[in-house]
Amino acid sequence: MSSFEIGIAGVIGLIALVFLGVRVVYAAAFVGMVGLIAMLGWDAGAGMAGTIPHSKVTTYTLSVLPMFILIGYLAFHAGLTERLFDAARKWLGWVPGGLAVATVIAATGFAAVSGASTATAAVFSRVAIPDMLKYGYDRKLAAGVVAAGGTLASLIPPSALLVIYAIIVEQSVGALLVAGFLPGIVSAIAYSIMIVIMAALKPNLGRPIKGFTWRERWRSVPGTLPIIAVVIIIFSAMYYGWATPTEAGALGAFVVFVIALAHGMRWHGLREALLESAKLTVMIFSIIWGVLMFVRFLGFAGLPDAFAKWVVTLPLPPIAIMIGILLFYTVLGMFMDAIGMLLLTLPVVYPAVIALGYDPIWFGIVVVKMCEICLITPPIGLNCFVVNGVRPDIPLSDVFRGIMPFFIADVVTLALFLAFPDIILWLPRTMHMS
Repeated sequence: MSSFEIGIAGVIGLIALVFLGVRVVYAAAFVGMVGLIAMLGWDAGAGMAGTIPHSKVTTYTLSVLPMFILIGYLAFHAGLTERLFDAARKWLGWVPGGLAVATVIAATGFAAVSGASTATAAVFSRVAIPDMLKYGYDRKLAAGVVAAGGTLASLIPPSALLVIYAIIVEQSVGALLVAGFLPGIVSAIAYSIMIVIMAALKPNLGRPIKGFTWRERWRSVPGTLPIIAVVIIIFSAMYYGWATPTEAGALGAFVVFVIALAHGMRWHGLREALLESAKLTVMIFSIIWGVLMFVRFLGFAGLPDAFAKWVVTLPLPPIAIMIGILLFYTVLGMFMDAIGMLLLTLPVVYPAVIALGYDPIWFGIVVVKMCEICLITPPIGLNCFVVNGVRPDIPLSDVFRGIMPFFIADVVTLALFLAFPDIILWLPRTMHMS
């Protein structure tokens, strides 16, 4: 067999293993190692497979991930999330579906200090859903808005997915994180508009919550300042080039740690934050080294170059091909998690996208937005399972029904990004690189 044929066989083998229920990290590592050995022989193939895990996860760029993850868990265990939601509900509760809108806004704020979508969904399943159900909100809406709100952490910096994208395609981490800011805000606005329209047309979904005085509203503002301060520090440091993303993440983690101690965090809370951060970091790093072993195998097989050449010769306009690629991600995301999907597809898809003339930063935001959508689409929709896991009283079927309006909002938002690329590219074009 030629190297190209071995590559095709490896792709088919990986798909078969994933559908049989083998975790992506193990399936990709196994197929990658076997493929490298088949093409290069035992000594060279096994030697290369053995060096990849260490060489890939010890890169300086990856050190930003544990910093960003730690920020989110410290903020949660310090109780900053509850204060953020309390302020949002007092300021926005008066609009139709006000508590759901407040959940989106609070989730946006928390996403700006947490790089993990599932963590955001888990936090607001505990914080926001009880309050919405208490005021008679439809439980499908309550579950759906939390699952969808959690996805905002995929775009708004600090985003773990954007860091992983940057590492795979060798683009600037800082530029990608800055580029995700406006698209994340646009996504949050789209969710909020969708909620207000739905609640205005069907008031039983979520009625306005009134009775808060202006004094109560202003007294809730100081509780939001710690998160606002961390967001300003991280964003400004990267935007103006004062610090690398890793340095900005470390500074942000230190600031949240000091704030957490000032708010009375004890050893138990700190221990839980450190353990959860370590567990999530190890999981992400394991997926990275396992899948990159498969990626190296694809490179030797020549599949990425062959796919790029084929795509460029298609008798279709670039926008039609791009829509086809996004539809491919939609289908793939029904069966795979976001990190595995990025790691497996980008080495093949990215060269084709660049050959079509698209900006790599723009494509990074668009493809991560697709990962957002995949986090709430059945049957794998990870955020939906997280909400159901935290709130088993809400059936998974209700969670999936609840996310449908937000899926529509995501499709509209994605269309805006395709039609107006400057929504994504304006900030990174004006930033100062360190």
